[in-house]
Amino acid sequence: MSNTPLPPLAALKAQAKRLRKSLEAEGNFISHSEALELIAGQYGCRDWNTLHAAAGNRPATPLHVGAKVSGAYLGQDFSAEVKALTQLNDGAHYRLTLDLDEAVDVVTFESFSAFRKRINGTVNRDGRSASKTSDGRPHLELRL
Repeated sequence: MSNTPLPPLAALKAQAKRLRKSLEAEGNFISHSEALELIAGQYGCRDWNTLHAAAGNRPATPLHVGAKVSGAYLGQDFSAEVKALTQLNDGAHYRLTLDLDEAVDVVTFESFSAFRKRINGTVNRDGRSASKTSDGRPHLELRL
């Protein structure tokens, strides 16, 4: 299994349902249990029972792919969707990619702007990055 934090069981089942409907639209009919098995394979598990046990036994985390989050990036408030998430080997940090609902200006200089819509960063379990701005504020702060 990968280091990607697993979504809650309800989200995994919803993924299987969407997969089944998508395949049906293309003329490929599979059962719900087959869709669950395919989802398990996508998460690196040998079958649905293994994925179910892993997801059910993990501590709940608000961070998972597809989650809606809000916070501040370089002092600019944002709301975003988590597009990618990997738990690092130390177990205490996550590398993530966020797709912001609206781009934020990451430059404070009046005659220049640089807007960002997608952010990559590393945060701890509290949702704060170790890297800080010159005033001591974390570059990335998630409100969990």
